Amino acid sequence: MADIYYVGVDVGTSSVRAALVQQHGAILKIHTVPITVNNSNPDFYEQDSGEIWQAVCQSVKDVTCDIKDKTQIHGVGFDATCSLVVLDKDLDPVTVSPATGEDRFNIMMWMDHRAKEQADFINSHDHNVLKYVGGKVSLEMQTPKLLWLKSHMKSTWAKAAYFLDLPDFLTLKTTGQFSRSLCSMVCKWTYMCDGQTQGWDLNFFKAIGLEDLADNDWVKIGKEMVAPGTECGRVSAAAALEMGLCESTHVATSVIDAHAGGIALVAAEAKTKQDLIGRLALICGTSTCHMCVSVDPIFAHGVWGPYYSAMIPGYWCAEGGQSATGALVDHVIKTHPAVNKNPDKNVYEWLEGILDEMAEKQSLCSSTFLTKDLHLYPDFHGNRSPLADPSMVGMICGLTLDSSERSLALLYLATLQALAYGTRQIIEQLTTCGHNITSVLMCGGLSNSSLFIQTHADALGVPVLIPQEQQSVLLGASILAATASGDYPDLTAAAVAMGGKARTFEPRKDVKRYHDQKFAVFKKMQSDQKDYKHIMSGM
Repeated sequence: MADIYYVGVDVGTSSVRAALVQQHGAILKIHTVPITVNNSNPDFYEQDSGEIWQAVCQSVKDVTCDIKDKTQIHGVGFDATCSLVVLDKDLDPVTVSPATGEDRFNIMMWMDHRAKEQADFINSHDHNVLKYVGGKVSLEMQTPKLLWLKSHMKSTWAKAAYFLDLPDFLTLKTTGQFSRSLCSMVCKWTYMCDGQTQGWDLNFFKAIGLEDLADNDWVKIGKEMVAPGTECGRVSAAAALEMGLCESTHVATSVIDAHAGGIALVAAEAKTKQDLIGRLALICGTSTCHMCVSVDPIFAHGVWGPYYSAMIPGYWCAEGGQSATGALVDHVIKTHPAVNKNPDKNVYEWLEGILDEMAEKQSLCSSTFLTKDLHLYPDFHGNRSPLADPSMVGMICGLTLDSSERSLALLYLATLQALAYGTRQIIEQLTTCGHNITSVLMCGGLSNSSLFIQTHADALGVPVLIPQEQQSVLLGASILAATASGDYPDLTAAAVAMGGKARTFEPRKDVKRYHDQKFAVFKKMQSDQKDYKHIMSGM
Protein backbone atom coordinates (compact mmCIF):
# COMPACT_ATOMS: atom_id res chain seq x y z
CA MET A 1 0.00 0.00 0.00
CA ALA A 2 1.35 3.41 -0.96
CA ASP A 3 2.32 5.86 1.77
CA ILE A 4 -0.16 8.63 2.60
CA TYR A 5 0.94 12.23 3.13
CA TYR A 6 -0.55 15.57 4.11
CA VAL A 7 0.69 19.12 3.66
CA GLY A 8 0.36 21.64 6.47
CA VAL A 9 0.94 25.34 5.75
CA ASP A 10 1.54 27.93 8.47
CA VAL A 11 1.62 31.65 7.68
CA GLY A 12 3.22 33.39 10.65
CA THR A 13 4.17 36.98 11.33
CA SER A 14 7.46 36.96 9.40
CA SER A 15 7.52 33.73 7.39
CA VAL A 16 5.52 31.08 5.56
CA ARG A 17 6.25 27.45 6.37
CA ALA A 18 5.04 24.25 4.77
CA ALA A 19 5.48 20.71 6.07
CA LEU A 20 5.15 17.28 4.50
CA VAL A 21 3.61 15.00 7.13
CA GLN A 22 3.07 11.23 7.25
CA GLN A 23 -0.35 9.79 8.06
CA HIS A 24 0.44 9.21 11.74
CA GLY A 25 1.93 12.64 12.41
CA ALA A 26 5.66 12.41 11.63
CA ILE A 27 6.93 15.59 9.96
CA LEU A 28 9.29 14.63 7.13
CA LYS A 29 10.28 17.97 5.62
CA ILE A 30 9.81 21.69 6.28
CA HIS A 31 10.48 24.64 4.02
CA THR A 32 10.42 28.28 5.16
CA VAL A 33 10.08 31.44 3.09
CA PRO A 34 10.43 34.89 4.73
CA ILE A 35 7.74 37.51 4.15
CA THR A 36 7.77 41.30 4.49
CA VAL A 37 6.25 43.34 7.31
CA ASN A 38 5.65 47.01 6.45
CA ASN A 39 5.85 48.99 9.71
CA SER A 40 5.35 52.61 8.63
CA ASN A 41 4.24 53.78 12.09
CA PRO A 42 4.65 52.28 15.58
CA ASP A 43 1.00 51.11 15.53
CA PHE A 44 0.71 50.23 11.82
CA TYR A 45 1.72 46.75 10.60
CA GLU A 46 0.89 45.75 7.03
CA GLN A 47 1.60 42.88 4.62
CA ASP A 48 1.22 41.96 0.95
CA SER A 49 -1.23 39.11 0.21
CA GLY A 50 0.37 38.49 -3.20
CA GLU A 51 3.78 38.01 -1.64
CA ILE A 52 2.30 35.65 0.95
CA TRP A 53 0.55 33.54 -1.69
CA GLN A 54 3.76 33.21 -3.72
CA ALA A 55 5.59 32.15 -0.55
CA VAL A 56 2.89 29.54 0.10
CA CYS A 57 3.28 28.11 -3.41
CA GLN A 58 7.07 28.08 -3.17
CA SER A 59 7.11 26.33 0.21
CA VAL A 60 4.52 23.71 -0.79
CA LYS A 61 6.40 22.93 -4.00
CA ASP A 62 9.62 22.48 -2.07
CA VAL A 63 8.30 20.04 0.55
CA THR A 64 6.43 17.92 -2.02
CA CYS A 65 9.03 17.87 -4.81
CA ASP A 66 10.29 14.37 -3.95
CA ILE A 67 6.80 12.81 -4.02
CA LYS A 68 6.53 11.52 -7.58
CA ASP A 69 2.92 10.39 -7.31
CA LYS A 70 1.11 13.48 -6.05
CA THR A 71 -2.10 11.48 -5.48
CA GLN A 72 -0.37 10.18 -2.34
CA ILE A 73 -0.86 13.67 -0.91
CA HIS A 74 -4.41 13.34 0.37
CA GLY A 75 -4.96 16.80 1.80
CA VAL A 76 -3.67 20.28 2.47
CA GLY A 77 -4.48 22.36 5.55
CA PHE A 78 -3.81 26.01 6.32
CA ASP A 79 -3.36 28.15 9.38
CA ALA A 80 -2.36 31.80 9.53
CA THR A 81 -2.28 34.84 11.74
CA CYS A 82 -5.65 36.49 12.31
CA SER A 83 -4.85 39.38 9.97
CA LEU A 84 -7.38 41.32 7.88
CA VAL A 85 -7.17 40.98 4.08
CA VAL A 86 -8.95 43.45 1.77
CA LEU A 87 -9.84 42.58 -1.86
CA ASP A 88 -11.88 44.23 -4.61
CA LYS A 89 -14.57 42.58 -6.76
CA ASP A 90 -11.89 41.06 -9.02
CA LEU A 91 -10.03 39.68 -5.97
CA ASP A 92 -7.25 42.20 -6.46
CA PRO A 93 -5.67 43.85 -3.40
CA VAL A 94 -6.92 47.14 -1.95
CA THR A 95 -4.59 49.20 0.20
CA VAL A 96 -4.81 49.48 3.99
CA SER A 97 -1.62 51.55 4.09
CA PRO A 98 -2.19 55.32 4.41
CA ALA A 99 1.58 55.93 4.48
CA THR A 100 2.35 54.24 1.15
CA GLY A 101 -1.01 54.12 -0.60
CA GLU A 102 0.21 50.94 -2.33
CA ASP A 103 -2.51 48.40 -3.05
CA ARG A 104 -0.08 45.54 -2.51
CA PHE A 105 -0.12 46.35 1.22
CA ASN A 106 -3.69 45.08 1.64
CA ILE A 107 -3.30 43.24 4.94
CA MET A 108 -3.79 44.87 8.32
CA MET A 109 -1.79 42.52 10.54
CA TRP A 110 -2.99 40.95 13.78
CA MET A 111 -0.47 43.08 15.72
CA ASP A 112 -1.65 46.34 14.15
CA HIS A 113 -2.86 48.61 16.97
CA ARG A 114 -4.20 51.60 15.00
CA ALA A 115 -7.84 50.90 15.95
CA LYS A 116 -7.68 51.66 19.70
CA GLU A 117 -10.24 54.46 19.50
CA GLN A 118 -12.60 52.22 17.52
CA ALA A 119 -12.21 49.36 20.01
CA ASP A 120 -13.00 51.72 22.89
CA PHE A 121 -16.08 52.95 21.02
CA ILE A 122 -17.34 49.41 20.41
CA ASN A 123 -16.76 48.44 24.04
CA SER A 124 -18.75 51.45 25.25
CA HIS A 125 -21.93 49.82 23.90
CA ASP A 126 -21.92 46.86 26.34
CA HIS A 127 -23.56 44.67 23.69
CA ASN A 128 -24.31 40.96 24.27
CA VAL A 129 -21.76 40.08 21.57
CA LEU A 130 -18.98 41.30 23.89
CA LYS A 131 -19.81 38.56 26.40
CA TYR A 132 -18.12 36.12 24.04
CA VAL A 133 -14.84 38.07 23.87
CA GLY A 134 -14.12 38.32 27.58
CA GLY A 135 -16.22 41.46 28.02
CA LYS A 136 -14.19 43.63 25.65
CA VAL A 137 -13.39 43.49 21.97
CA SER A 138 -9.64 43.75 21.39
CA LEU A 139 -8.14 46.28 19.02
CA GLU A 140 -6.42 43.24 17.44
CA MET A 141 -9.82 41.87 16.34
CA GLN A 142 -11.44 42.67 13.01
CA THR A 143 -14.49 44.80 13.86
CA PRO A 144 -12.39 47.70 15.26
CA LYS A 145 -10.11 47.47 12.23
CA LEU A 146 -13.07 47.51 9.84
CA LEU A 147 -14.45 50.56 11.62
CA TRP A 148 -11.06 52.26 11.37
CA LEU A 149 -10.92 51.62 7.61
CA LYS A 150 -14.44 52.99 7.15
CA SER A 151 -13.54 56.11 9.12
CA HIS A 152 -10.02 56.81 7.84
CA MET A 153 -9.68 55.24 4.34
CA LYS A 154 -12.96 55.97 2.58
CA SER A 155 -11.67 55.10 -0.89
CA THR A 156 -10.52 51.68 0.35
CA TRP A 157 -13.90 51.14 1.98
CA ALA A 158 -15.66 52.04 -1.29
CA LYS A 159 -13.49 49.70 -3.40
CA ALA A 160 -13.53 46.75 -1.02
CA ALA A 161 -15.75 43.85 -2.08
CA TYR A 162 -14.40 41.27 0.38
CA PHE A 163 -12.87 41.42 3.84
CA LEU A 164 -11.28 38.11 4.84
CA ASP A 165 -9.27 36.65 7.68
CA LEU A 166 -5.89 35.59 6.30
CA PRO A 167 -6.56 31.84 6.84
CA ASP A 168 -9.74 32.15 4.73
CA PHE A 169 -7.85 34.06 2.03
CA LEU A 170 -5.54 31.05 1.67
CA THR A 171 -8.39 28.56 1.17
CA LEU A 172 -10.04 30.99 -1.29
CA LYS A 173 -6.83 31.16 -3.33
CA THR A 174 -6.48 27.36 -3.25
CA THR A 175 -10.06 26.35 -4.05
CA GLY A 176 -11.83 29.42 -5.46
CA GLN A 177 -14.51 28.89 -2.77
CA PHE A 178 -15.67 31.72 -0.47
CA SER A 179 -16.57 29.70 2.62
CA ARG A 180 -15.21 31.03 5.91
CA SER A 181 -13.78 29.18 8.89
CA LEU A 182 -15.94 29.13 11.99
CA CYS A 183 -12.66 29.46 13.91
CA SER A 184 -11.80 32.86 12.45
CA MET A 185 -15.37 34.13 12.37
CA VAL A 186 -16.31 33.46 16.00
CA CYS A 187 -12.91 34.37 17.43
CA LYS A 188 -12.11 37.59 15.56
CA TRP A 189 -15.23 38.79 13.72
CA THR A 190 -17.98 38.62 16.42
CA TYR A 191 -19.92 35.95 14.52
CA MET A 192 -22.38 34.34 16.93
CA CYS A 193 -22.55 30.54 17.32
CA ASP A 194 -23.77 28.63 20.39
CA GLY A 195 -24.12 25.13 18.97
CA GLN A 196 -27.85 25.61 18.37
CA THR A 197 -28.09 28.80 16.33
CA GLN A 198 -25.56 30.92 14.50
CA GLY A 199 -25.39 34.13 12.49
CA TRP A 200 -24.37 37.78 12.40
CA ASP A 201 -26.02 40.09 14.93
CA LEU A 202 -27.38 42.94 12.79
CA ASN A 203 -28.25 45.05 15.84
CA PHE A 204 -24.63 44.98 16.95
CA PHE A 205 -23.36 46.09 13.53
CA LYS A 206 -25.98 48.87 13.43
CA ALA A 207 -24.93 50.07 16.88
CA ILE A 208 -21.28 50.42 15.88
CA GLY A 209 -21.89 51.91 12.43
CA LEU A 210 -21.03 48.91 10.24
CA GLU A 211 -24.56 47.97 9.16
CA ASP A 212 -23.57 48.29 5.48
CA LEU A 213 -21.65 45.02 5.84
CA ALA A 214 -25.04 43.28 5.96
CA ASP A 215 -25.71 44.25 2.33
CA ASN A 216 -26.21 41.35 -0.11
CA ASP A 217 -26.59 38.86 2.71
CA TRP A 218 -23.25 39.72 4.37
CA VAL A 219 -21.24 38.73 1.29
CA LYS A 220 -18.37 41.10 2.15
CA ILE A 221 -17.57 39.34 5.44
CA GLY A 222 -18.99 35.88 4.92
CA LYS A 223 -22.22 33.97 4.22
CA GLU A 224 -21.11 30.34 4.64
CA MET A 225 -19.31 29.28 7.85
CA VAL A 226 -17.64 25.87 8.07
CA ALA A 227 -16.10 24.03 11.03
CA PRO A 228 -12.29 23.57 11.10
CA GLY A 229 -11.06 20.51 9.22
CA THR A 230 -14.20 20.18 7.11
CA GLU A 231 -13.43 19.88 3.42
CA CYS A 232 -14.04 23.30 1.82
CA GLY A 233 -13.15 22.22 -1.72
CA ARG A 234 -10.44 20.69 -3.87
CA VAL A 235 -7.27 22.33 -5.18
CA SER A 236 -8.26 24.35 -8.28
CA ALA A 237 -6.54 23.91 -11.64
CA ALA A 238 -4.75 27.26 -11.30
CA ALA A 239 -3.60 26.58 -7.74
CA ALA A 240 -2.50 23.05 -8.66
CA LEU A 241 -0.08 24.49 -11.21
CA GLU A 242 1.28 27.06 -8.77
CA MET A 243 1.60 24.67 -5.82
CA GLY A 244 2.66 21.50 -7.62
CA LEU A 245 -0.31 19.49 -6.30
CA CYS A 246 -3.09 17.44 -7.90
CA GLU A 247 -6.47 19.02 -8.58
CA SER A 248 -8.03 16.13 -6.64
CA THR A 249 -6.30 17.13 -3.39
CA HIS A 250 -8.71 17.78 -0.51
CA VAL A 251 -8.50 21.23 1.09
CA ALA A 252 -9.42 21.68 4.74
CA THR A 253 -11.25 24.59 6.30
CA SER A 254 -8.52 26.63 7.96
CA VAL A 255 -7.83 27.86 11.49
CA ILE A 256 -5.92 30.71 13.12
CA ASP A 257 -2.27 29.76 13.72
CA ALA A 258 -2.60 29.58 17.51
CA HIS A 259 -5.58 27.26 17.19
CA ALA A 260 -3.63 24.95 14.90
CA GLY A 261 -0.98 24.72 17.59
CA GLY A 262 -3.69 24.19 20.18
CA ILE A 263 -5.20 21.26 18.27
CA ALA A 264 -1.88 19.42 18.15
CA LEU A 265 -0.80 20.34 21.68
CA VAL A 266 -3.91 19.24 23.58
CA ALA A 267 -3.81 15.96 21.65
CA ALA A 268 -0.23 15.05 22.70
CA GLU A 269 -0.31 11.90 24.87
CA ALA A 270 -4.12 11.89 24.58
CA LYS A 271 -6.00 8.62 24.17
CA THR A 272 -9.61 9.86 24.08
CA LYS A 273 -11.57 13.05 23.47
CA GLN A 274 -12.04 13.44 27.24
CA ASP A 275 -8.25 13.69 27.66
CA LEU A 276 -8.35 17.04 25.85
CA ILE A 277 -10.14 18.72 28.80
CA GLY A 278 -8.11 20.49 31.51
CA ARG A 279 -5.05 21.08 29.35
CA LEU A 280 -3.78 24.59 28.64
CA ALA A 281 -1.91 24.94 25.36
CA LEU A 282 0.68 27.72 25.11
CA ILE A 283 1.63 28.63 21.56
CA CYS A 284 4.76 30.71 22.14
CA GLY A 285 5.79 32.92 19.26
CA THR A 286 6.10 36.70 18.90
CA SER A 287 3.16 36.69 21.31
CA THR A 288 1.71 33.76 23.27
CA CYS A 289 -1.80 32.36 22.99
CA HIS A 290 -3.29 30.33 25.84
CA MET A 291 -5.89 27.83 24.61
CA CYS A 292 -8.11 25.36 26.46
CA VAL A 293 -11.42 23.63 25.75
CA SER A 294 -14.46 22.74 27.84
CA VAL A 295 -17.64 20.74 27.39
CA ASP A 296 -19.84 23.65 28.47
CA PRO A 297 -19.40 27.40 27.87
CA ILE A 298 -17.36 29.10 30.62
CA PHE A 299 -17.21 32.91 30.61
CA ALA A 300 -14.09 34.62 32.00
CA HIS A 301 -13.50 38.37 31.91
CA GLY A 302 -10.41 39.26 29.92
CA VAL A 303 -10.27 35.83 28.30
CA TRP A 304 -11.61 35.61 24.76
CA GLY A 305 -14.49 33.25 24.21
CA PRO A 306 -16.03 30.88 24.92
CA TYR A 307 -16.07 30.07 21.21
CA TYR A 308 -18.08 27.08 20.03
CA SER A 309 -16.22 24.65 17.72
CA ALA A 310 -13.40 27.15 17.12
CA MET A 311 -10.68 24.58 17.83
CA ILE A 312 -12.14 21.16 18.64
CA PRO A 313 -15.60 20.66 17.03
CA GLY A 314 -18.32 20.34 19.66
CA TYR A 315 -16.21 21.86 22.43
CA TRP A 316 -16.02 25.45 23.69
CA CYS A 317 -12.65 27.17 23.33
CA ALA A 318 -11.25 29.80 25.70
CA GLU A 319 -8.33 31.92 24.54
CA GLY A 320 -6.11 34.02 26.74
CA GLY A 321 -2.93 35.67 25.57
CA GLN A 322 0.14 37.78 26.13
CA SER A 323 0.76 40.40 23.44
CA ALA A 324 4.56 40.28 23.53
CA THR A 325 6.55 37.23 24.68
CA GLY A 326 9.15 36.12 22.15
CA ALA A 327 9.21 39.73 20.97
CA LEU A 328 9.82 40.88 24.54
CA VAL A 329 12.67 38.45 25.17
CA ASP A 330 14.32 39.55 21.91
CA HIS A 331 13.80 43.22 22.81
CA VAL A 332 15.35 42.81 26.27
CA ILE A 333 18.38 41.05 24.82
CA LYS A 334 18.95 43.19 21.72
CA THR A 335 18.69 46.52 23.54
CA HIS A 336 21.22 45.60 26.23
CA PRO A 337 24.82 46.76 25.60
CA ALA A 338 26.28 43.40 26.67
CA VAL A 339 24.63 41.51 23.79
CA ASN A 340 27.74 42.25 21.69
CA LYS A 341 29.86 40.22 24.12
CA ASN A 342 28.22 36.97 23.01
CA PRO A 343 31.03 34.68 21.71
CA ASP A 344 29.02 33.46 18.66
CA LYS A 345 26.91 31.04 20.72
CA ASN A 346 23.18 30.54 20.78
CA VAL A 347 22.26 33.62 22.81
CA TYR A 348 19.87 31.76 25.12
CA GLU A 349 22.38 29.00 25.86
CA TRP A 350 25.05 31.65 26.48
CA LEU A 351 22.88 33.56 28.98
CA GLU A 352 21.66 30.41 30.71
CA GLY A 353 25.28 29.27 31.09
CA ILE A 354 26.12 32.60 32.76
CA LEU A 355 23.18 32.15 35.13
CA ASP A 356 24.38 28.67 36.11
CA GLU A 357 27.87 30.05 36.84
CA MET A 358 26.43 32.87 38.95
CA ALA A 359 24.26 30.46 40.95
CA GLU A 360 27.24 28.17 41.58
CA LYS A 361 29.43 31.05 42.77
CA GLN A 362 26.69 32.16 45.19
CA SER A 363 26.13 28.56 46.38
CA LEU A 364 22.50 28.63 45.25
CA CYS A 365 20.72 25.36 44.50
CA SER A 366 19.07 26.97 41.47
CA SER A 367 19.56 30.05 39.30
CA THR A 368 15.88 30.78 39.99
CA PHE A 369 16.87 32.65 43.17
CA LEU A 370 19.17 35.13 41.41
CA THR A 371 16.36 37.63 40.74
CA LYS A 372 15.40 38.31 44.36
CA ASP A 373 16.04 42.03 43.88
CA LEU A 374 15.20 42.31 40.17
CA HIS A 375 11.57 42.38 39.06
CA LEU A 376 10.12 42.89 35.59
CA TYR A 377 6.52 43.52 34.57
CA PRO A 378 6.14 42.21 30.97
CA ASP A 379 3.29 44.15 29.32
CA PHE A 380 5.55 46.12 26.96
CA HIS A 381 2.85 45.87 24.24
CA GLY A 382 -0.25 46.06 26.41
CA ASN A 383 -2.13 43.39 28.35
CA ARG A 384 -4.30 41.01 26.36
CA SER A 385 -5.38 38.80 29.29
CA PRO A 386 -6.76 38.98 31.85
CA LEU A 387 -6.92 42.81 32.01
CA ALA A 388 -7.75 43.39 28.32
CA ASP A 389 -5.94 46.73 28.63
CA PRO A 390 -3.72 47.73 25.68
CA SER A 391 -2.51 50.81 27.58
CA MET A 392 -0.48 48.74 30.08
CA VAL A 393 3.29 49.09 29.68
CA GLY A 394 6.43 47.34 30.88
CA MET A 395 8.21 48.02 34.16
CA ILE A 396 11.57 47.06 35.69
CA CYS A 397 12.50 47.41 39.36
CA GLY A 398 16.05 46.79 40.57
CA LEU A 399 18.30 48.22 37.85
CA THR A 400 21.86 49.30 38.68
CA LEU A 401 24.74 50.81 36.71
CA ASP A 402 25.94 47.30 35.83
CA SER A 403 25.96 46.81 32.04
CA SER A 404 27.89 43.51 31.96
CA GLU A 405 26.76 40.19 30.53
CA ARG A 406 25.77 39.21 34.09
CA SER A 407 23.32 42.12 34.13
CA LEU A 408 21.87 40.94 30.82
CA ALA A 409 21.58 37.34 32.05
CA LEU A 410 19.68 38.46 35.16
CA LEU A 411 17.36 40.62 33.09
CA TYR A 412 16.77 37.67 30.74
CA LEU A 413 15.86 35.44 33.71
CA ALA A 414 13.57 38.09 35.21
CA THR A 415 11.81 38.34 31.83
CA LEU A 416 11.19 34.58 31.62
CA GLN A 417 9.86 34.58 35.17
CA ALA A 418 7.59 37.56 34.48
CA LEU A 419 6.10 35.81 31.44
CA ALA A 420 5.40 32.76 33.63
CA TYR A 421 3.64 34.97 36.18
CA GLY A 422 1.53 36.47 33.40
CA THR A 423 0.42 32.95 32.50
CA ARG A 424 -0.21 32.20 36.18
CA GLN A 425 -2.55 35.19 36.37
CA ILE A 426 -4.43 33.95 33.28
CA ILE A 427 -4.79 30.49 34.88
CA GLU A 428 -6.06 32.11 38.08
CA GLN A 429 -8.77 33.84 36.07
CA LEU A 430 -9.70 30.65 34.21
CA THR A 431 -9.83 28.68 37.47
CA THR A 432 -11.96 31.29 39.25
CA CYS A 433 -14.51 31.06 36.44
CA GLY A 434 -14.77 27.27 36.36
CA HIS A 435 -11.89 25.74 34.39
CA ASN A 436 -9.65 23.15 36.04
CA ILE A 437 -6.17 23.35 34.52
CA THR A 438 -4.18 20.22 35.35
CA SER A 439 -1.30 20.56 32.89
CA VAL A 440 0.29 22.95 30.41
CA LEU A 441 1.61 22.07 26.94
CA MET A 442 3.98 24.28 24.95
CA CYS A 443 5.23 24.81 21.43
CA GLY A 444 7.04 27.61 19.63
CA GLY A 445 10.44 29.25 19.82
CA LEU A 446 10.55 29.93 23.56
CA SER A 447 9.72 26.30 24.32
CA ASN A 448 13.17 25.36 22.99
CA SER A 449 14.59 26.74 26.25
CA SER A 450 14.54 24.24 29.12
CA LEU A 451 14.87 27.20 31.52
CA PHE A 452 11.69 28.78 30.11
CA ILE A 453 9.85 25.46 30.41
CA GLN A 454 11.03 24.65 33.94
CA THR A 455 10.33 28.21 35.10
CA HIS A 456 6.72 27.80 33.99
CA ALA A 457 6.34 24.40 35.67
CA ASP A 458 7.73 25.84 38.92
CA ALA A 459 5.78 29.12 38.81
CA LEU A 460 2.48 27.52 37.77
CA GLY A 461 2.71 24.45 40.02
CA VAL A 462 1.55 22.03 37.31
CA PRO A 463 3.41 19.70 34.92
CA VAL A 464 4.49 21.18 31.60
CA LEU A 465 4.52 18.82 28.61
CA ILE A 466 6.67 19.34 25.53
CA PRO A 467 5.52 17.27 22.54
CA GLN A 468 8.05 15.04 20.82
CA GLU A 469 6.99 16.69 17.56
CA GLN A 470 7.66 20.31 18.50
CA GLN A 471 6.35 21.84 15.27
CA SER A 472 2.84 21.78 16.73
CA VAL A 473 1.39 24.52 14.53
CA LEU A 474 2.42 22.74 11.33
CA LEU A 475 1.21 19.44 12.77
CA GLY A 476 -2.13 21.06 13.60
CA ALA A 477 -2.49 22.26 10.01
CA SER A 478 -1.76 18.75 8.75
CA ILE A 479 -4.36 17.31 11.18
CA LEU A 480 -6.88 19.57 9.43
CA ALA A 481 -5.73 18.14 6.07
CA ALA A 482 -6.06 14.56 7.36
CA THR A 483 -9.60 15.30 8.55
CA ALA A 484 -10.66 16.84 5.23
CA SER A 485 -9.23 13.89 3.30
CA GLY A 486 -11.61 11.47 5.02
CA ASP A 487 -8.78 9.27 6.29
CA TYR A 488 -10.08 9.82 9.84
CA PRO A 489 -13.74 9.99 10.91
CA ASP A 490 -13.42 13.45 12.46
CA LEU A 491 -10.92 16.04 13.65
CA THR A 492 -10.70 14.65 17.18
CA ALA A 493 -9.84 11.17 15.90
CA ALA A 494 -7.17 12.64 13.60
CA ALA A 495 -5.70 14.74 16.43
CA VAL A 496 -5.51 11.84 18.89
CA ALA A 497 -3.95 9.57 16.24
CA MET A 498 -1.37 12.15 15.14
CA GLY A 499 -0.68 14.03 18.43
CA GLY A 500 2.26 11.85 19.45
CA LYS A 501 4.31 11.57 22.65
CA ALA A 502 5.51 14.29 25.03
CA ARG A 503 8.22 14.92 27.63
CA THR A 504 7.06 16.07 31.08
CA PHE A 505 8.68 18.75 33.28
CA GLU A 506 7.42 18.48 36.88
CA PRO A 507 7.23 21.51 39.22
CA ARG A 508 9.97 21.67 41.88
CA LYS A 509 8.74 22.08 45.46
CA ASP A 510 11.89 23.84 46.71
CA VAL A 511 11.22 26.96 44.62
CA LYS A 512 7.45 27.21 45.20
CA ARG A 513 7.61 29.81 48.02
CA TYR A 514 10.05 31.97 46.05
CA HIS A 515 7.74 32.04 43.03
CA ASP A 516 4.74 32.78 45.24
CA GLN A 517 6.55 35.83 46.60
CA LYS A 518 7.70 36.97 43.14
CA PHE A 519 4.13 36.58 41.87
CA ALA A 520 2.95 38.83 44.69
CA VAL A 521 5.49 41.44 43.52
CA PHE A 522 4.23 40.98 39.93
CA LYS A 523 0.67 41.79 40.96
CA LYS A 524 1.82 44.72 43.11
CA MET A 525 3.70 46.20 40.13
CA GLN A 526 0.54 45.82 38.07
CA SER A 527 -1.60 47.65 40.61
CA ASP A 528 1.10 50.28 41.19
CA GLN A 529 1.14 51.09 37.47
CA LYS A 530 -2.59 51.75 37.60
CA ASP A 531 -2.04 53.98 40.64
CA TYR A 532 0.67 55.95 38.81
CA LYS A 533 -1.72 56.55 35.89
CA HIS A 534 -4.39 57.74 38.30
CA ILE A 535 -1.97 60.15 40.01
CA MET A 536 -0.93 61.63 36.65
CA SER A 537 -4.42 61.64 35.12
CA GLY A 538 -4.97 65.28 36.07
CA MET A 539 -2.01 66.52 34.02
